[in-house]
Amino acid sequence: MGYLYNHLATVVCGAFAAALSILWAVMVPLYPLLNFVFIMAVPITWFLVAMCWLAQKSTDYAHASHGEKKSLTSAPQIAVAAATAAAAQPDHRPDAELAAAKERLSAELDSMKDTVKLKDTEIARLTKEISDLRTLVQIESLRAELANLKALAAKR
Repeated sequence: MGYLYNHLATVVCGAFAAALSILWAVMVPLYPLLNFVFIMAVPITWFLVAMCWLAQKSTDYAHASHGEKKSLTSAPQIAVAAATAAAAQPDHRPDAELAAAKERLSAELDSMKDTVKLKDTEIARLTKEISDLRTLVQIESLRAELANLKALAAKR
């Protein structure tokens, strides 16, 4: 459930309607022109309070399980019987079947470890190749710079 059993909108509208009703009694003697405004606003806000309350009651009724009558004897007995049956029957797997499953899973784990090792070596090889390429690029840039310097020196 939400705040105030989901009647928060009703309470807020009710507080606003009550405040308007009090202001009507206080303000109309001082400012008679406001009487028309309060005559329109106060009944509308009280109507909103009634509609919010009816809408929430309707929603509560629609989402409640009114059609189902729960039996106190059938459902708990079925649940207790199922729990007792599950607890009474031990696991009937033979040791050979468990050992075979364990062996199969161990083999799968070993193959995954081998795959990971292969991928790790591939990553290391690619990292080394990248560093070699960086070195080659640096060497080529130095060669180009040296050639530019030689060309400048030849011009002078």
